[in-house]
Amino acid sequence: MNILDKIIADKYKEVADKKSLIPVKLLEKSIYFDGKVVSMKKYVTHPDKSGIISEFKRKSPSKGVINGGASVETVSIGYMQAGASALSVLTDQTYFGGSNDDLKIARKFNFCPILRKDFVVDEYQIIEAKSIGADCILLIAAALEPAKLKSLAYFAKSLGMEVLLEVHDGEELEISINDGVDLIGVNNRNLKTFEVSIETSLSLVDEIPDSFVKISESGISDPKTMVELKKAGFDGFLIGENFMKSARPEQAAYTFIKEFKKLQAQEELSKV
Repeated sequence: MNILDKIIADKYKEVADKKSLIPVKLLEKSIYFDGKVVSMKKYVTHPDKSGIISEFKRKSPSKGVINGGASVETVSIGYMQAGASALSVLTDQTYFGGSNDDLKIARKFNFCPILRKDFVVDEYQIIEAKSIGADCILLIAAALEPAKLKSLAYFAKSLGMEVLLEVHDGEELEISINDGVDLIGVNNRNLKTFEVSIETSLSLVDEIPDSFVKISESGISDPKTMVELKKAGFDGFLIGENFMKSARPEQAAYTFIKEFKKLQAQEELSKV
């Protein structure tokens, strides 16, 4: 059993436990549940913004603890001040050290789109995502049968939320793409081996229809790589570990985004 299979098996058990403890009717009473969703699509593609979805995560199965003591409030506010377009918050406790409270804190202090980064296998988690203030959910092609993925995407849409579909190769893209999805992310990290290659994004960008916002995820540690990905046709970039491994993730984001904008300006000038 690879790590993704293990996470998904554990997630089904976790959801069953949560359902018995916190009924849907209680989740629907949250102050966020009827709130208007902030569009990830619009913010990521806004010309004045960087296109970066900055991620808050404390640990990962491949790296262990990345930044155990980081403050969600400080880092999330700092990310937005640095010029990020949106936030991604890990809410998985077992493997990533996150919690729903992390996302609630990020929501309290930021008016921007927030992606709930978790392993969604059930409609209950989508209701839960809305109740904690998320605007967008992640659906992972490698973890869901195409029919189930489509059904979950449509359910998220019925709640007014946006959907980021994550794929790792052309086959996943082909069988999982559907009109319930808003953004398509290419994960450069193989969730089965944890190897990372930017070539994964570059090889798939032209296969993603232009009607979807295109996101490159994982392994982006150099602003030059982001310029290359932007040139190739990506609209947005999910970056977490590269910032979180710093003692001050928000400062790392600021430095990275400043350098990216400088390189991008040079790129534009070279076209004139």
